[in-house]
This record gives sequence, structure tokens and C-alpha cells, in this order.
Amino acid sequence: MINKLFLATLTLASTSAFSATEYKVKIDNVTTGAYFTPFLVAAHSDSVSLFDTGAAASANLQAMAEGGNISGLLNDVQSTGGRVVANPAGGLLAPGASAVANLGALNPELTEISIVAMLLPSNDGFVGLNSLTLPTENGTYTYSLNVYDAGTEANDEIRGSGAPGVAGMPVPPPLQPLLGFNGSGVPNITAEGFVSVHRGVLGDLDLNGGVSDIDAANQRWLNPTVNVTITVSGTPNN
Repeated sequence: MINKLFLATLTLASTSAFSATEYKVKIDNVTTGAYFTPFLVAAHSDSVSLFDTGAAASANLQAMAEGGNISGLLNDVQSTGGRVVANPAGGLLAPGASAVANLGALNPELTEISIVAMLLPSNDGFVGLNSLTLPTENGTYTYSLNVYDAGTEANDEIRGSGAPGVAGMPVPPPLQPLLGFNGSGVPNITAEGFVSVHRGVLGDLDLNGGVSDIDAANQRWLNPTVNVTITVSGTPNN
């Protein structure tokens, strides 16, 4: 004779497993010439914010926006009990490419999602989704993301190291042959001092001089630059 208590327990376990809400995040680079440094995808409580428009950038946001270093922001989220997926693309996200981050089932207090990555080429531009309340019903939800300016560095558009506080754009190997050289720097600009929506890059058509090392024919971009699709599955039917 089959133990009825065993059957009831098995049924409950199966139902609970099916009902757990799980989250998958797909990131699409919809530009034709911009790259993105490793993404940080973070689920966190509503008390956490990676950046605030109109306010000065934190040191960890500056490190991400000027050089693509997400370790500080990652630690910020994890120290509050959040869940992160770092670098889902396994490196730079190229034009037209996609990456998927599986957040899985989340603790109930992790109600928000934030996503950031530096845009290349730029001095301190980054794409961002900031503290979006996660949907809870089954389905797919798509969001278009803009690029922000961290306001920590003047947008001179010349080659550099990407070190925080040092002028110039980082140029990793995939971008080396795509940018110009010997730009004099976009004149009469200063760091804004606060996070704002990015005004876009200027660039020029002189790859051996001019004011900018950005090739205006290929690396110019317009917002939005990234599409994010969040898939919610496994929620109980009401």
C-alpha cells in the first residue's frame, strides 16, 4: 500500500518547485559600432541604487564608467545580500551581439534589478538600468536602455588608459584598429560633475588627426543602445 503522507509530500514539493519565480535576462547590443565592457546584472532590495541622475557618481560607478571595472559595484550589491551575474557575455559585447544572465529564483526581498556596463568608445559613458521593479507575472518584458554620462571625466574623445581620473578612453584590442590616432581632443569641455543622460559622441572623419579619435562614420550612436528582455517563469497560476 502506498503511503498517502509520502504522496502528499511529493506533490507539495513538486508544486513548490514549479511555482518558484525564476528570472532570465537577455541583453542585446542594438548599435552598429559601439562595444560594451562586461555587464553587471544585479537583483537587489529597494534600498540599493547603483547611480542617481543629477547626483555625483560614486567612486565605484566612476571605475565602471571610465574603465569598465565592475568589481566595486558588484561588492556593493553583494554586501547588501543581492544576487549578481557578472560578465554574462564573457568579455566585450560586440555590435549586434547578445548575452544571457540567469538570475534564477530570488529571495522575496530582492525586488529590483539594475544593469550597467561601460560603452566603448567613450570617456565615461555607460548604459544603465537603475532599480527597476522586477515583474512578477509570467511573461517576457522588454526595456530599451539609454547611455548615461558619469560626469567624472571630460569627453575629450582621445585614446587613453581608462584609469579613473586619467583623461582618455580605454581602447581594448577589438577597438584598436577601429579608432583614429593623434586626435587633439574635443576643445572647451569639462567634466559635468554629476550623472546625466549622455549627449552622444562627436567624432570626426580624420583617422590620423582631427579633434577626436572616434570614427564618426562608424562609432557614432544614438539612444537607445541596448535592449533588455526579462523572462519570468514558474509563477503560480492565480
